[in-house]
Amino acid sequence: MEKAKSAPRMEAFERALRRFVEGLAKPEDAIVRDACIQRFEFTFEMAWRALQEYALGEGVECTSPRDCFRVGFRMTLLKNDPGWLAMVEDRNRTSHTYDEESAQDIFRSLPGYVGLFTQLLERLQEGYRRRAAEGL
Repeated sequence: MEKAKSAPRMEAFERALRRFVEGLAKPEDAIVRDACIQRFEFTFEMAWRALQEYALGEGVECTSPRDCFRVGFRMTLLKNDPGWLAMVEDRNRTSHTYDEESAQDIFRSLPGYVGLFTQLLERLQEGYRRRAAEGL
């Protein structure tokens, strides 16, 4: 399948997002909350790496999450939404701090991030379809 060869990071992002959504559908308890935060971390990592892969195909290099998200804004793959900045901050908090209050706060933000991730995935898919139609 050509799609698998051309966009493995996007496909990994799609799988991570699907698992993230599955976790959020479960009734909340401490284990589900922690699992959803972990799935958020995986999805975040796959999202910026999928952006990196796509940007490289456009001749643009980015090397970090913030850098790739900036590129995503410039390439109009990401809408100018303050949720992206909040997401980056929450991802940093999950890496450097863990306490019950932070975990609960981050967990409450996760459903909003699903929408942002979904929009990004859809735009990446559109971009790859456009490239395929143009024979790139």
